[in-house]
Amino acid sequence: MTTYDLVLANGRVIDPETGLDAVRDVGVTGGAVRAVSETPLDGTTRVDVTGLVVCPGFIDLHSHSVDVAGQRLQALDGVTTVLELEAGCYPVGAAYRRAGLEGRPLNYGFATSWAVARMAVLLGLEPTGELSDFFLNIGRDAWQRPAERAAVDRIVGLLERDLADGALGIGILVGYAPRIDPAEYLSVAGLAARTGLPTYTHARELVEMDPGTPVDGAEEIVRAAAETGAHMHYCHVNSTSVRHVDRVLGLVERVRAEGARVTTEAYPYGAGMTGVGAAFLAPELLHRRGLTPHSIGLLGAAGRLSGEAALREAREREPGAAAFVHLLDEDDPAQFAFIERALAFPDAAVATDAVPLLWRSGVADPLEWPLPPAAVTHPRTAGTYGRALRMLVREQGVLSLPEVVRRCTLVPADVVGAGVPAMRRKGRLQPGADADITVFDPAAVTDRATYDDTARPSAGFTHVIVGGEFVVRDAHLRTDAFPGRPVRAN
Repeated sequence: MTTYDLVLANGRVIDPETGLDAVRDVGVTGGAVRAVSETPLDGTTRVDVTGLVVCPGFIDLHSHSVDVAGQRLQALDGVTTVLELEAGCYPVGAAYRRAGLEGRPLNYGFATSWAVARMAVLLGLEPTGELSDFFLNIGRDAWQRPAERAAVDRIVGLLERDLADGALGIGILVGYAPRIDPAEYLSVAGLAARTGLPTYTHARELVEMDPGTPVDGAEEIVRAAAETGAHMHYCHVNSTSVRHVDRVLGLVERVRAEGARVTTEAYPYGAGMTGVGAAFLAPELLHRRGLTPHSIGLLGAAGRLSGEAALREAREREPGAAAFVHLLDEDDPAQFAFIERALAFPDAAVATDAVPLLWRSGVADPLEWPLPPAAVTHPRTAGTYGRALRMLVREQGVLSLPEVVRRCTLVPADVVGAGVPAMRRKGRLQPGADADITVFDPAAVTDRATYDDTARPSAGFTHVIVGGEFVVRDAHLRTDAFPGRPVRAN
């Protein structure tokens, strides 16, 4: 009889690719799933998970919280793979080297960054592969302007070299430079099409928000998919569409029916977060989203901004400072319905848009655990998946449990997977799949992070396994576990 390194026994096993949803034993050896069996399996370590769901580990397509502290919070929310795809990093080689040298509890990967490549060409920035490259320069006007053709060619050339170095696609923060020539966006999409890798776009303004926009943000994404053949991924469609989400999703649905590949993601919160110096948070532009300066609050500060003068001062003092942007009232059912529809849209992935932790005082120590009270973030960093399971399944009944699991696992794996062979072993729970596994209590799983207690870990995730190694066991984080491995396109 075969003896496996680890057996998870008697759990409700959900494999979203085959449709399996039944009580099984799962055998793991050498970092991979080796057996899913109706009959008991023998294991060196055998863990009884009766009454619990056993499923592939959650894959976050959209996390900016890629250091150890952020990954630990996400592990306690069921995540096993964290990908920085919307903003990306440039050059990706530096980002991969840094993560590899420091070690990570979860698997990790990066797209290349159009925004930082643009800053390198137009600002003369010497990029480091850190997300801070973008936020430190977010408010500088020179990188946001339309560029000459020669400069665009240089930007595309930088991105092409990064794709050859293993980047998972191209992150395009066009919403932060909303006046660029739409032809540049098409050039970047064309590069993605030629390399067979996706783009990940933070859309520019919708025409309802800015009638003078060079192109409607949603139209731009779907047009690029149709004209270039690229796979265009529409990031956090909930927060860029807000009350216009039905029109945007209808557009996506129409081009999909015509054969274009456009995928979407959403998170179950009404507040976004970005650098306070973002172009669309200029005081004179807030009305386009139905916002006022009081809709904005700086991470780590008490309350919200008092008025226009406070907003202008914050943008001038530290334009990269993280700010809550309260777009929709989560307690208003009519407003939350916009978010719900984005999450329930066919094949929409659940993704966090997690942000790096900020230490309000003292010296930041990403290895400190438990996190000190001084460490703050957006609650979506800690609670997106627990919240999705609680609200969409247990409370609202919008989607079935297997379907929400699919939105957290197979759907994101397939978004990345066409040009990334390593992703074809993730998001599945079957022999040959990577042993990235999440085990949770469907009756108890929930988020606990709030806007006042932002870094409180989720509850109900009993075990989280990465590459066959426990990162969370019996609901406790293992601070000595660093099994995370890079996910690269080559």
